[in-house]
Amino acid sequence: MGGQQAPLRMADRFAAARAKGFVGRQAEVEAFRRVLADGHGAVVHVHGSAGIGKSTLLHHFAWLATRVGRPVTVIAHEPAESAYGKATGDVSAPAHVAPGSLVVVDVPGAVPAAEGLLAHLPDDSVLALADREPPPLAWRTDPAWLGLLHSMPLAPLDPVDAAELLTRRGVPEAEHPSVLAFTHGHPLALALMADVRVHGSRGNTSPASPPRVVNTLLAALLDVVPTPRHRAALEAYAQALVTTEPLLAALVGVPDASDLFEWLCTLSITEYGSRGIHPHDLARSVLDTELGWRHPARRAELRRRASTYYQQLFADGDRARQRAVLADFAYLHRDSPLVGPLLAPVTAAAGAGSTHLDALSITATEESELPALLAMAGRHEGPESARLLRGWWAHPAATWATVQAEGPPPSPAGFYILLALGAEDLDDPAVTADPAAAAAAGWLAGHGGLRAGEHALLVRAWLARDTYQDVTAVQTLITLRLTHHYLTAEQPPALTLLPFADPEFWADGCAYTDFDRLPQSDFTVGGRSYGTYVHDWRRTPPLAWLSLLCERESAADPLAVAAPDEPGGTLRVLDAETFAAGVREALRGMGRVGGLRGSVLLRSRAVASRAGQGAEPDELASALSALLRETAAELQAAPHDRRSHRALHHTYLQPAGTQQRAADLLGLPMSTYRRHLAAGVDRLTEELWRRELDS
Repeated sequence: MGGQQAPLRMADRFAAARAKGFVGRQAEVEAFRRVLADGHGAVVHVHGSAGIGKSTLLHHFAWLATRVGRPVTVIAHEPAESAYGKATGDVSAPAHVAPGSLVVVDVPGAVPAAEGLLAHLPDDSVLALADREPPPLAWRTDPAWLGLLHSMPLAPLDPVDAAELLTRRGVPEAEHPSVLAFTHGHPLALALMADVRVHGSRGNTSPASPPRVVNTLLAALLDVVPTPRHRAALEAYAQALVTTEPLLAALVGVPDASDLFEWLCTLSITEYGSRGIHPHDLARSVLDTELGWRHPARRAELRRRASTYYQQLFADGDRARQRAVLADFAYLHRDSPLVGPLLAPVTAAAGAGSTHLDALSITATEESELPALLAMAGRHEGPESARLLRGWWAHPAATWATVQAEGPPPSPAGFYILLALGAEDLDDPAVTADPAAAAAAGWLAGHGGLRAGEHALLVRAWLARDTYQDVTAVQTLITLRLTHHYLTAEQPPALTLLPFADPEFWADGCAYTDFDRLPQSDFTVGGRSYGTYVHDWRRTPPLAWLSLLCERESAADPLAVAAPDEPGGTLRVLDAETFAAGVREALRGMGRVGGLRGSVLLRSRAVASRAGQGAEPDELASALSALLRETAAELQAAPHDRRSHRALHHTYLQPAGTQQRAADLLGLPMSTYRRHLAAGVDRLTEELWRRELDS
């Protein structure tokens, strides 16, 4: 037993199979071998068009490095364990990079991340990265880069290597000439053509440019998939950022999609990540476009199903999955003219199953970071803003978070500050001394309707170090993390107030996401004006909000899809006094036909959630009646509330006719009966109010 070798890991087998299938690129491979043999530090920059084989070559470099005993770190599209060594999971080096290491950065837009890594790598390490663009001009002209930079532009495979790839993929030699003429040696096109040939199609083999090749080949592949179920699976996984087997089952509408998932894994257009599979970016674009013009209703339905699946995952309560789900959910809205332009950091590299957000993380702010964060605020908003923000450090209402750009050591790339303001905080000296908080508090005191136990969340500040509040990966990550906070906080906010330095720029995005402009909470700091938007989570709770966005995504006119707080579905935000008066009025109406139709409680959250979205007035009245009776029954079950319940029962739930008759039925003097009845109304109101706050 002791002499047996440990079985290979799946990742090892995958790496070995990838190396065995590697074809061509002899010049690049030999150049890389020389870099390794040289023993000095180097940067290998592989660049070329989509589908040209950049990732394949980088993985082969990693395999070659392991063969000569070099430590290898692969920073891939998504957090994942490398088949060659320990991976970091982000665009960063690990805490310790061994001397002589190869660090492979296989993420879109890798150049900025690479620049951040270089200063922290041992001087004999090799950094290999891929990009669609050539190395920056500064790298090519700065004398400091001479001898360090090795640029490797990738062209299509030559005819010999292309023919070898076809042979290894089972394409008969007799068909090579026509396939080579059609694909021009483009690796992804060759792989796709092999897939099409394996499935039995001869397709169109007239010469074309690589994008047209991919388009034509995917169309051919769609024509020869084994069954309509397989075609549905192929169309479905082009809609999601990443696809898992359970998600695929939900999209296709089957209880078990294991065979479909395995089939997708065999296709040349499929790429792998730690969270699932995804099509190559060119393939995704073609599949999505083709389905969009051929069957737009099916495309919309697939996105609705994906949205529903994400909402179910979100309701499960796993915080790590919820954060990932938000990026997936946002990706579904990539085509919206209102929010699509704001989602570029999520969608720009989504074809590779990753986003530019992978280079960033968010951590609780350390006091040692405070000077750097305040310097950011001072640079973008002025010294007065920095002074005011400094006043919120360590305040119990404030939560600080730092956006970290990964790399040893991490460096702050941005930050945000949240203020949780309850009714008791509105006259806090720290609030009144800050124009932003004071403006929010003024509106909350007059119109916000904060009730006991509720709080509003003011995003007091948010910005990126280099780009302030522009659309960037930092801004998008902050937005997603704030959304996660709104939806999952242990004490969720009743309202969110979100200020912007340029409120007009964000108007469309805020309207789409159901944030209303709130001029009453605008403020000025250091001569700069800020505009505020607000969302009331009591009127449109989290899951209803996600459902609203789902409906708007597929609508021709998104803003025509009414939110629950618009006409036809208005919820009332009631204070405790108004609510108590509503309970007394509703009890008096219980014994009359139509006595509940005008109740102020019909649009309370507890009643509306019980009746369901879009309920008619009679349905709301029935829900209110059932809620009153159900809550009263709970009093009956509690021994100390039983006498109060009996008084309620004979007065309102099954009325005796008059209070005197009710007292007689209970065998009580009128004064004792009235005392029990008042106690019953109070206890019923307390329980209903608790339900209202919890709804």
